Amino acid sequence: MKFASKWLQGLPWHLWPLLLIIAILLTPIIAVLSSFFQGAAPSWPHLAETVLWQYTLNSIYLVLGVGFGVLALGVSSAWFVARFEFFGRRQFEWLLLLPLSMPAYIIAYTYTGILDFSGPVQSFIRQTFSVGYGDYYFPEIRSIGGAIIMMSLVLYPYVYLLARTSFKNQSQSLADAGKTLGLSPWQSFYRIALPVARPAIIAGTVLALMETLADYGTVQYFGVNVFSTGIFRAWFGLDDALAARQLASVLLFMVFALLLLERLAKSKASYSVSGTSKSSSRRTLTPVIGALVSLGCGLLLFFGFLLPFIQLLYWALFESTKGFDQEYWQLLGNSLKLAGITSFLTVLLALLLSYSQRLWPSKLFSGGVFIAGLGYAIPGTIIAVGVMAPFSWLDHAIHDFFENYSDINTGLLLSGTLFILVFAYMVRFLAVALGNIQSGLLNIHESLDDAAKSLGYSPWQSITRIHLPLLRPSLISAALLVFVDTLKELPATLVLRPFNFNTLAVKSFELANDEQLANAAPSVITIVLIGLIPVILLNTFMQRRQN
Repeated sequence: MKFASKWLQGLPWHLWPLLLIIAILLTPIIAVLSSFFQGAAPSWPHLAETVLWQYTLNSIYLVLGVGFGVLALGVSSAWFVARFEFFGRRQFEWLLLLPLSMPAYIIAYTYTGILDFSGPVQSFIRQTFSVGYGDYYFPEIRSIGGAIIMMSLVLYPYVYLLARTSFKNQSQSLADAGKTLGLSPWQSFYRIALPVARPAIIAGTVLALMETLADYGTVQYFGVNVFSTGIFRAWFGLDDALAARQLASVLLFMVFALLLLERLAKSKASYSVSGTSKSSSRRTLTPVIGALVSLGCGLLLFFGFLLPFIQLLYWALFESTKGFDQEYWQLLGNSLKLAGITSFLTVLLALLLSYSQRLWPSKLFSGGVFIAGLGYAIPGTIIAVGVMAPFSWLDHAIHDFFENYSDINTGLLLSGTLFILVFAYMVRFLAVALGNIQSGLLNIHESLDDAAKSLGYSPWQSITRIHLPLLRPSLISAALLVFVDTLKELPATLVLRPFNFNTLAVKSFELANDEQLANAAPSVITIVLIGLIPVILLNTFMQRRQN
């Protein structure tokens, strides 16, 4: 008690409600971690004997494979774009970000339709060479190898973006030192540029790997048994919510391990300081090498975005029997409503937390805001499992109270409603809004706060008349990012959506599972097109910073 009172001493009373909100946002994580103190789940011995080892190995294989893939694709493309001149470099600099708009489960559906037995590639092989089923070998797309390739193609931009920035900002003196020592371009890259960019590269890789662990649609569609699919099977297949939470806690520890890795990388960020001299100038590649680099970047863009996008567009316009029918517009309305409500509430809460942190600095409050922002690192599956436990308990407690004292049957007031779904989204995406708004506030000098006080402005008047106009770009970017992330979120929506309430992401998942890939295309391509908005916004922001 003395320790708590020491931390709470001097904390303004109006921050207490915000601390309570932060505590509520942490309940899903606490609910998941507390499952280990509730004894073994009924189905845990069965899981341990049959599939737990498979979940672990496949998750490790997936993380290692995607880690290698995003490093190879992201670092190599970033190095050539940042340090060399070749045909199409300026265009590839931003075009290579486009796969960010393509969720992994969407590209998985698309390539399955292209490469499966009945797809155009294998059909062309059979017709051209007059062979039948079993007469030729073709790699199986629905495998852990296929999942690794799909995720690598859409997640490498995390590494590419951070590595490109680091390579571009490295001092010219480093390149000159390498030449003085007689290092070749390859030796200069391996011995100088790569170690300096290591913190940024690791940070991008960790982001990609957290998205890998969070994925459900791709691995479920490809039949790869990992923790995210195991959580769903324990919950819905075995009807064992405790086992689902215990599996989620194991996955949560893997996420925490990745966060620790990123923290260790940031602790060495001093190695990446570029100094005060000008950035390295780009070298012009020879015609042959330049052509090969252009081809490599073009293939990466083609397979990561253009090919699946063209296939989706073709399905949506020419092969879908549903097309943009009445159901599609209802799904679009549900998705936009859900994403709009979530983005508004999340940005509003992030603004309150960030502005309160600026006006009334406190170690306790700042620590709470930081912890509340960790939700983005937690897979949607874990958050869904963690949200259901406390809200289900609260629902039953309310029901029992009214039934015992007034004979009123309240039913389930919160579970299975949009409220619980929006709450899960806010837990998941609060960090996105916090990052944008806090960055915007850092660019507003504190002298403006002092000037507002000298004019007799209250905190409310300061934020409405001074800070909000200056924060408009940050607020818009935060709202857009949360909006698009909500639109793309699949596992949390699958678990928590109200009965008979579908979104574009859920409907496309259901149709793809029923092998109706062409009918899923209108919903899928809508998600991709809306997902392009933050990618374009991000590229515009990066260009402005460089200029």
